[in-house]
Amino acid sequence: MTLGRLILFPVELSDDTLKSVVPATNIELIRSVKHFIVENVRSARRFLKRCDRDIDIDELTFTELNRHTLPEELAPMLAPIEQGHDIGIISEAGCPAIADPGADVVAIAQQRGYVVVPLVGPSSILLSLMASGFNGQSFAFLGYLPIKVAERERALRDMQASIRRGQTQIFIETPYRNNQLIADLIARLPRSLRLCIASDITGARQSIITKTLDDWSRAAYDYDRRPTIFLLYR
Repeated sequence: MTLGRLILFPVELSDDTLKSVVPATNIELIRSVKHFIVENVRSARRFLKRCDRDIDIDELTFTELNRHTLPEELAPMLAPIEQGHDIGIISEAGCPAIADPGADVVAIAQQRGYVVVPLVGPSSILLSLMASGFNGQSFAFLGYLPIKVAERERALRDMQASIRRGQTQIFIETPYRNNQLIADLIARLPRSLRLCIASDITGARQSIITKTLDDWSRAAYDYDRRPTIFLLYR
């Protein structure tokens, strides 16, 4: 029996932008897949309906993979591949397995020699880096910065050391804490460092602006509750 494949389907980053950021070939392929590993079933179902309203959701099987998933639950998710069926991975937004729990399943698929198919789609990390003007040859995505003061101070010192070596630092924050994060960076880091704030990437309110921290300290801004990614460089 021919084995199935593990197919990574990118999701749009902003509402109502699917046709402009997801290739038609992705949508054509997604129509043929019946088994999905998803971060959230409800949002995955909505995404599939945006791809094609004629997709019969009730014919599909969904397995959730998120921060609550136990390690021993990962391998069984790939059982349909052994039966000759393709499996699609759908993240909440952007590219599966990039800052996303889908990476754990991809690792098992690679260990077993399954075919893994990454598809073209939007990545907030790469799109923001492209537009920042920062070093695109050496960069690190750090995820969320620590909340506790001492741990955050240590993280900021580590970031400064990496920046001195010429590495762009990329990170995110819970949207309702965006403005506080900017204030923290202004207060705790050298004002000569440049900060790129990329918000609502690919969306109607897209804003990607690079300024020194000194300039940001005098700027009027409000990124409260907006999906945003931050980049720092010298």
